[in-house]
Amino acid sequence: MQVIEQLLQGIELPRMVKVRQHFHAPELPDVAAAIRQAVAEADVLSRIAPGDRVAIAVGSRGVAEIPVITREVVRMVKASGAQPFIVPAMGSHGGATAEGQKEVLEALGVTEAFVEAPIRATMEVVEIGRLPNGLPIYMDHNACHADKVIVINRIKPHTAFRGPVESGLMKMITIGLGKQRGAEAAHAYGFKYMAEHVMEMAKVMIARTPIIFGVGTIENAFDRPAKAVAIPAERLAEEEPKLLLEAKALMPKILFDPLDVLVVDEIGKDISGDGMDPNITGRFATPYATGGVTATRTVVLGLTEKTHGNANGIGLADITTRKVFEETDWVKGYANALTSTVVGTVKLPMFLDTGDLAVKAAIKTCNAFDLTRVRLVRIENTLHVRDIWISGSLLPEALEREDVEVLSEPMVMSFSTALEKQVRG
Repeated sequence: MQVIEQLLQGIELPRMVKVRQHFHAPELPDVAAAIRQAVAEADVLSRIAPGDRVAIAVGSRGVAEIPVITREVVRMVKASGAQPFIVPAMGSHGGATAEGQKEVLEALGVTEAFVEAPIRATMEVVEIGRLPNGLPIYMDHNACHADKVIVINRIKPHTAFRGPVESGLMKMITIGLGKQRGAEAAHAYGFKYMAEHVMEMAKVMIARTPIIFGVGTIENAFDRPAKAVAIPAERLAEEEPKLLLEAKALMPKILFDPLDVLVVDEIGKDISGDGMDPNITGRFATPYATGGVTATRTVVLGLTEKTHGNANGIGLADITTRKVFEETDWVKGYANALTSTVVGTVKLPMFLDTGDLAVKAAIKTCNAFDLTRVRLVRIENTLHVRDIWISGSLLPEALEREDVEVLSEPMVMSFSTALEKQVRG
């Protein structure tokens, strides 16, 4: 690495300023109460009979308050005289194993003790039917043989395609409950047809299986629950597109655009299916979705603890660190790539020994006219973009914006040290 250090010796790291971005962000004051109210207003509990075995499908995404949401649904099912159990509904996540998927739920706080119901994990599926083009439709064996099924998920824009429904309840039915084989089938023709397949497969599942309703949330710009709904299964195709529009309106973003360099401290499956949400970073794995900030170079400094080495999405970065390389469990990421048929997300970018070197490499290669005035932003992850760090060159722009609050003076910052450990220079 001595040669690399010499090549980057003349590159200076900019002084950084902490700023707070302000967004319209309604938030539910009591999530548990909101879930109970939504289910009551939808009048869906009457669909459960005493003694029913009720499968509650819960996914792998970092849904805000997912343990609380799940627990409240469990309690309402029990109050109806039924027997609830949790089914991991996450396609091929968790290394495409039953044990791995249960571990993912537990890492998210969805434990048997907290949600007051057993977790029954299996990768075994039942074929429910086929689309006219021959694609098979699968459902989790335990859910398929339950008396009733309830699906829980957050509704938000997807990271790889656009359509009337994207990441939400219908996708959870199609891909989450379909396990690895269902996810593989839905992805078989690529993301170009994903919007169509998600909708059509979910309709078949709803018509032929005991899915009775979905519980959905919309999150605000700070990833807190802004709205909770319960939707009868037969109304999902009509209601979810409306909720998706609401979710898109509440999405956060990086208010400084374009950038020369975007630095992301951590990525992980608990943050986004692509490790870092392209709707924030602008780095999409397919040509079928657009949005986010425009950054010439993107650097990833680390992996989240909860991703358990799954670095899916690292291929969307230009440069990373040796730490990321050494912590990566390639099998987990490859399982996602083979299922989704998107291989770019697991490619390995250039990795350097330290975060400082990685950022210097990004600055050197960003082709800015003046590298001493690089437009650089550092974020913790794509779930947390309220408080971010900007290079000093962006300070005049920040001072002119009503939706940005400057929180610090320019300071020396190490990119080899986590943000919370930084000291004023």
